[in-house]
Amino acid sequence: MRILFITATRIGDAVLSSGILQHLITRYPAARITVAVGRVSAPLFEAVPRLERLIEIDKRPFELHWLGLWRTVVPRRWDIVVDLRGSAIAYLLWTRRRFVIGSDARHRHHHRVEELAELIDGTPPPAPTVWLAPRHEDTAARLIPPGDPVLAIGPAANWSGKQWPAARFAELAQRLTAPDAILAGARLAVLAAAHEREQAQAVIDAVPAERVIDLVGTVDLPTAAACLRRCALFVGNDSGLMHLAAAAGVPTLGLFGPTPEDRYGPWGPHAAFVRTHESSAELMARFRAAPDATGDFMANLSVDAVTDAAEALWRRSQ
Repeated sequence: MRILFITATRIGDAVLSSGILQHLITRYPAARITVAVGRVSAPLFEAVPRLERLIEIDKRPFELHWLGLWRTVVPRRWDIVVDLRGSAIAYLLWTRRRFVIGSDARHRHHHRVEELAELIDGTPPPAPTVWLAPRHEDTAARLIPPGDPVLAIGPAANWSGKQWPAARFAELAQRLTAPDAILAGARLAVLAAAHEREQAQAVIDAVPAERVIDLVGTVDLPTAAACLRRCALFVGNDSGLMHLAAAAGVPTLGLFGPTPEDRYGPWGPHAAFVRTHESSAELMARFRAAPDATGDFMANLSVDAVTDAAEALWRRSQ
């Protein structure tokens, strides 16, 4: 039995889709899996059980990447094709069953995980997961050895409108690791991509160097997940890293402004969010009126509010 799973390029969407794939792996224990995914998210699927092939999709002009993918997979007969990109490929392949995501407006107020669950025979929403190889765990153990607890911070995002000010992340880190705080004396792990160094540096500089674990641009996605599993708490902007933290099982607090938390909040029993006073709809209306004025979208989310939410989540997760 063979399953073709076509999923997202963006890291957050790819993570949110992982529960569906794990559901299929569990339901069909003899199936061999092929995953087609954007190159940036491909490492998330390297350790998928019974993975037969990992196809990295590079976007090309005029949607030619879909033609390339079709040529790659059309010679094979498939038992199940899942297309979470909504392309036409599933209809142009020989397959016993196909599941193709649509653009039905009814789903816009569902969480993405719930929407995906409805696509696959209405299965209960499967929680996102991470698949790790021993090398990821071994590297994480070297980077975050046992010792004092670790607070993980994700201060970056793929859009400036979603970024809480770096100085506030720095103040938050100081508060949560103060002598009388929930994570007194904790080390600080800062995670971001290499090109996001500027957003991360202010947080790194806020804590004594001997307590900082600088993971900015130094680890791949599965190793980042393995590192997050070794942390006591994660706080970060709405981002792929936030979803990865929640999937890894660390208590995860997501910070929201112009994106809807009911659609893209972190998913899991130890996940929570805190948002700006303005709703996502209000902030997006401001964006449409002035597309260049995104720098203050997260401004009215106070350090006090985030500290309170982080403490409540940490206590609830113990």
